[in-house]
Amino acid sequence: MPAKTTGAQAEVQAVIEDWADAIRTKDAKRVVAHGTAEFVQFSLAPPLVADTNIEGLEQWFATWRGLIDYGMRDLRITAGDDVAFAHSLNRMRGTRTSGEATDVWFRHTMCLRKVGGEWKIAHEHESVPFYMDGSMKAALDLKP
Repeated sequence: MPAKTTGAQAEVQAVIEDWADAIRTKDAKRVVAHGTAEFVQFSLAPPLVADTNIEGLEQWFATWRGLIDYGMRDLRITAGDDVAFAHSLNRMRGTRTSGEATDVWFRHTMCLRKVGGEWKIAHEHESVPFYMDGSMKAALDLKP
């Protein structure tokens, strides 16, 4: 039997779904609005530690033709009164302005805090596994 969803879990899920829709529609202001003032990101792209800013996000969005096909699978949310975390397998697909097709699955974790009565994303971590055969190549061909 599936675990019962709490009110906090439903609130967090709504935030995550709106955040993902902002990625899909390339709405940088809405993406950033979901973050805390001290938001920290461990992104797929360098550097090792990043903060999201509207300008950088808009520049990245500009490298995509049309909307981004961004989806989440197996989203799991654990939420208390003022702290929550969620993890999922995410897929990002689309065509870059260079004409290159992108289709990648990656692991995604979010940590959220309740700030002023609203759930905000405090930390985000994205990763892909790598082949431990000596090549050190990212395992971009994996599918769930």
